Amino acid sequence: MDRVAVSFTQTRNNSSYGVYASLTPLRFEGGKRTKLVRSQECEVQRLPHESGDGDYLYILYVSAPRFMDLTLSVKLETILHELYHIGPKFDGDLRRFKGRCYAHGSSAKDYDAIIRRLVKIWLDQDPPVEVWSFLQLNYRELCERFGSVGGLKIPPPRIIPVRGVEDRG
Repeated sequence: MDRVAVSFTQTRNNSSYGVYASLTPLRFEGGKRTKLVRSQECEVQRLPHESGDGDYLYILYVSAPRFMDLTLSVKLETILHELYHIGPKFDGDLRRFKGRCYAHGSSAKDYDAIIRRLVKIWLDQDPPVEVWSFLQLNYRELCERFGSVGGLKIPPPRIIPVRGVEDRG
């Protein structure tokens, strides 16, 4: 998780309908930093790591307060669903399944079954409760316990042209 930035996006309402979380890769296919877009070499806007040692490779966005009002099991499945999108090489690219539905594979139902199985495996390992206990609370309970809920808001990265040596001045 050291190279995965976590950010909040604010939802307009508490409705359970809509996006709970999303993962944004910060590299192109195969972990490449650049690719041609309409004959222009471009890169994903970089997000420097706060340690000064390299860049983040992914941004995990959590929709607040919508995500916080889910059940514990749905929260765990949502987080793992997004983290499972991380490519096995951890190179800033997504995990890619065969076919045109590369993000979830040919069956979203099968993808979700993988996620449920992985959540069960994790819970069966009896992870320390202090790691995940806050997920048992909803938005109102979090505010009551901690006074407020806040977090870092990272703007979605843009695809930007790569400046040539002559442009760097």
